[in-house]
Amino acid sequence: MLPHNPSPLAGEGGARAAGVGGCGVASRLATQKTLAQIRSRHELLKKRARFMRANPTDAERKLWHILRDKRLNELRWRRQQVIDDRYIVDFICFKHRLIVEADGSQHAENEADVERDLWLKEQGFIVLRFWNGDIFKNMEGVAEAIIAATRNNAAQTCGDPTPNPLPQGEKALESASNV
Repeated sequence: MLPHNPSPLAGEGGARAAGVGGCGVASRLATQKTLAQIRSRHELLKKRARFMRANPTDAERKLWHILRDKRLNELRWRRQQVIDDRYIVDFICFKHRLIVEADGSQHAENEADVERDLWLKEQGFIVLRFWNGDIFKNMEGVAEAIIAATRNNAAQTCGDPTPNPLPQGEKALESASNV
C-alpha cells in the first residue's frame, strides 16, 4: 500500500506558490511594494514635470513660443513630458517620435545625458539637443533643424517615394511583362 501523500499545496499556504512564481502571500507583498514604488516614482515625476512647465528656463520659454499651438509645421508638441516613468523630456512630438532638448552649460559632456539619449533612441525616439545660446541667437536655424528632423523621420517611417515612378504603375508593367 502506498503512503497517503496530500496535495503538494495542501497545508503550505501560499509559500510554495510564491516560491514557484505564484500568487502566494510573499509574492503579493513583493508585488504590492513594487507597485507602490512605481506609483511613487510616477507621482514624483509628474509633480516635477508640472513644476518645470510652470517655471521654464528662458530658452525653454522661447522654444515653446514657436512649438506651441501647432505653430511649427502644424505639429503637436508637448512640453516637460514624462517618458516611461523614467525621464522628463523638454519637448516631444509623438507623431514623429522626436524629442527636443534645450541645454544649458550643465549638459556639456554629461554622461547621464549620453545614457539617457541612448535609452530614448533604443525606444525609437530621435533626440535633438540645442544649446541655449543657439536658441537665443539662431532660432530660425533651430526651427529649420527641427523641421528637417521631422521630414527625415517621416521619410524613414513611410519609405522614400520612388524617384521616377512609372506612369502606368508597377502592376501594369508586371502584367505586360508576363504576356
